[in-house]
Amino acid sequence: MKFTATQIAGILEGEVEGNPQIAVHKLSKIEEGEQGSLTFLANPKYTSYIYSTKASITIVNKDFVPEQSVSTTLIKVEDAYKSFSKLLEYYNQVKNNKIGVENPCYISETAKYGEGFYLGAFAYLGDNVKIGDNVKIYPNAYIGDNVSIGNNVIVFAGAKIYSETIIGNNCVIHGGAIIGADGFGFTPNSNGEYSKVPQTGNVIIEDNVDVGAGTTIDRATLGSTILRKGVKLDNQIQIAHNVEIGEHTAIAAQTGVAGSTKIGKNCLIGGQVGIVGHITIGDRVRIQAQSGIGRNVKDDEALQGSPALNYGDFNKSYVHFKNLPKLASQISNIEKRVEGEQTK
Repeated sequence: MKFTATQIAGILEGEVEGNPQIAVHKLSKIEEGEQGSLTFLANPKYTSYIYSTKASITIVNKDFVPEQSVSTTLIKVEDAYKSFSKLLEYYNQVKNNKIGVENPCYISETAKYGEGFYLGAFAYLGDNVKIGDNVKIYPNAYIGDNVSIGNNVIVFAGAKIYSETIIGNNCVIHGGAIIGADGFGFTPNSNGEYSKVPQTGNVIIEDNVDVGAGTTIDRATLGSTILRKGVKLDNQIQIAHNVEIGEHTAIAAQTGVAGSTKIGKNCLIGGQVGIVGHITIGDRVRIQAQSGIGRNVKDDEALQGSPALNYGDFNKSYVHFKNLPKLASQISNIEKRVEGEQTK
């Protein structure tokens, strides 16, 4: 896809300085720009590169005034960073605007889908599937029986959405994600063998949720595992059965949340965090990476460590921990002095 400076300026409501007809077909960093690429300048630290960049078009702030000649065509906007982000979003929309059903694939006679639908090759739509408008399902995806998907949803290649899952509007499910697999429910008998507890619930994902690649979200034993609107999950996260995650909470990669735990709104949870089951985490909680959470957490707490401590207490304790060899040596010297004085 190619875009001219005039077209880009129209999208961003900007002004062109240079060749309005010059076209670009790819994006680049300003220091790595080359012919046919589009870049931007927002951080003053990179200003020197605008005089040497080979990028065909550069987005800059309106108040930018070159101190020497530039070969790149400029598009002047109110905020170069925000405008470039807007352009990336627009580019993704155009790139992902596939329509039609590829073959081979399987669509149940009872499945229904709306306008602007795309289904990639080797995908599967089960019985009674209901899909809204402008949904894009990429190759090798699996959509199980009785799944409901809203409008403007993207399901990338290889994602698996098990039966009875409900997905809202404007969601993104990345490749390899598995939504609705059985929760980890087993009961031991007197012989030490395990019998499976049927997992009869489902997963509900509300509007504007992103699920990262390789992330797994288990169906509930009874009721629903729920991700509220605006939740953002990174790659390779495990969400167990009957977990509920509040609105606009973001969780980084390789975090695991055990069953029936409730997480509040607007929380920030770092990578490789482990959270035990059957606890409640309040709103606006911040948990540092690699922490272990084994208790209920109140609103607005900041935690670090395993088991996790208050963030400030952890940092104070860590200062002493680093100095333990020195403190031990000092104590040993004191003991020797005391013993020496006692023998006199």
